[in-house]
Amino acid sequence: MRDQYETLKLERVDENVLVVTLNRPHAGNSTNTQMGLDFLDLWTNLYIDQENIRCIVLTGAGEKIFAAGGDLKERNGMTPEQWKRQHNLFERARQALQQCPVPIVAAVNGAARGGGTETALSCDFVYAAEHATFALTEVKLGIIPGGMGTQNLPRAVGVRRAKEIVLTGEPFTAQEAHDWGMVNKVCVRERLMDEALAVARTIAGNAPLAVVQAKKSLTMATQVDMFNGYAFEIEAYNQLVGTQDRYEGVLAFNEKRKANFKGR
Repeated sequence: MRDQYETLKLERVDENVLVVTLNRPHAGNSTNTQMGLDFLDLWTNLYIDQENIRCIVLTGAGEKIFAAGGDLKERNGMTPEQWKRQHNLFERARQALQQCPVPIVAAVNGAARGGGTETALSCDFVYAAEHATFALTEVKLGIIPGGMGTQNLPRAVGVRRAKEIVLTGEPFTAQEAHDWGMVNKVCVRERLMDEALAVARTIAGNAPLAVVQAKKSLTMATQVDMFNGYAFEIEAYNQLVGTQDRYEGVLAFNEKRKANFKGR
């Protein structure tokens, strides 16, 4: 994993917790081609080597905007072929984000529009500042959500609510997103990062191999029927029985101390 990217800011706040900040505040943290390249590189490399990172917090630079979606200034005047070529890059980056084995918490610090809302939905769960708003506005531009929005949103809020959100393109509040099941927690503006980091540190303190296997199994729950999902769960469970962390976890419990997990 690289230390620096043109459009992303990386900060390792603890040994096991990484903060990734969408860093194009002058453009509403919108996704241009370079950010697509940066995202693809970051998530692909974390898939290969987690470098002892056990949880990630994803947020946006500034206090008003989390992410404005695709950079329409860059896209203005693109031919259909150029647009599709760029979107192919975005598709690969989105898939790499969702396949990242490290849990990712979205800390939505302001407006999320279009692909910005889809980015939040692609994370494992979402904390949002009370002033944050969301919208999938693509139908107002002659397109539809293309960052897995039509797949992730119904899984979060239900099909009927998702149709209302996508077909109207109208914004909704952080509290509404929470009430509908898309946002896990609404935070006071000044406390958003503190609370997101607190939950990230809790996750990072758990057995890392178990967290990765649990994330995979939970993701599978919406992909297959219950019988095959349970078969996947048991396979993931059995992968952990012989690990040093499993021995350490049980030993620490019996010795009434905090476990020292090594990810082995």
